[in-house]
Amino acid sequence: MTPARDRYLDLLRVASLAVVVLSHLAFTVVKWTDAGPRTTSPLEFVPGLWIVTWLLQVMPLFFYIGGYAHLRSWQAYRGGITRFTLTRLRALLVPAAVLAGVWAVAGVGLTFVYDSETVARTVKLVLSPLWFLGVYAMLVALLPLALWIHRRAGALALPVLAAAAIVVDVLRFGFGVEGAGWANLVIVWGLAHQAGLSHERWRAMPRKAALACTATGLAVLTWLVAGLGYPGAMVGVPGRAFSNMTPPTVAIVALLAVQIGLMALLRPAADRWLAKPRPARAVDTANRYALPVFLFHTTGAALFLYGLYRATGIALVDTTADAGWWSTRPVMLAGSALCTAVVVAAFGVGRRRRRQSTAQRHEHTPRVHAEA
Repeated sequence: MTPARDRYLDLLRVASLAVVVLSHLAFTVVKWTDAGPRTTSPLEFVPGLWIVTWLLQVMPLFFYIGGYAHLRSWQAYRGGITRFTLTRLRALLVPAAVLAGVWAVAGVGLTFVYDSETVARTVKLVLSPLWFLGVYAMLVALLPLALWIHRRAGALALPVLAAAAIVVDVLRFGFGVEGAGWANLVIVWGLAHQAGLSHERWRAMPRKAALACTATGLAVLTWLVAGLGYPGAMVGVPGRAFSNMTPPTVAIVALLAVQIGLMALLRPAADRWLAKPRPARAVDTANRYALPVFLFHTTGAALFLYGLYRATGIALVDTTADAGWWSTRPVMLAGSALCTAVVVAAFGVGRRRRRQSTAQRHEHTPRVHAEA
């Protein structure tokens, strides 16, 4: 039997992508160098700000939600696992390919006006969030294996994956095998996705168990940072020797435990709120636009910055995270949001037209064959 839709997870999915988008727009410092634009963040300049990333790093939660969504969709599907996986991959990769293609063409055109190295760095920055879709596509491609493991081991697979992540970190940091760290790209994000497959177990977790999960994850995370020298920031910080994200470390596993516990603790209040018609409709609407907004928000930001400069001569670059920079954040957020909305709307119109065209071709094809 297909499980009922979990609107609470829909809310968390929207919230997690919103956090990522707002973090990119509000906390990205753009510097202009001789080689073109370079980005950094206030984390490089403001001591102690890294603690905020313990709340703002939501990628583990997003991959967790993705795991449950894949399980629910698979249980409702009537075809084979290969076709299901390919369908999910196509839905994920086609919009990303369109975005990359548009910027590739635009980049070629811009080289006739601007330095090619500057254009290349700009396009790379705009497309940089696609790393997330690359990881997500990897998890979708591994879905047949993940479902097979879930059927045979269930949640027991999680401590095995956590132990594997620890081994990788020991090889990387204890024995200097730097390349081994990239194995955690599959292991750590795969663990988050695998945990989502067991969401029904965590959904029914008693309050005391949820508190224990949160406290244990927080204690381990604190020990890793304060005792073992892991970076305090749960995101990459320019200029640091290594980060907890590229590739991910076992600190992300501890953060996932915190998030699973908090998710269970907040569920009763969230479910009561989502039982009301207006919040439920708002979440449903936002959920439809969450991924397109994530996909196109850097495009919107780039268009806003370029348009602002061409129209007024004001360039929100060549700055550090000082008081003046912070004062520009509302303008940056509002302008980027407006441009992103226009891009998302244009993409939606184009996609609807392609669907209508495809439907019309399918509608006319049988008649052609019949007449032949």
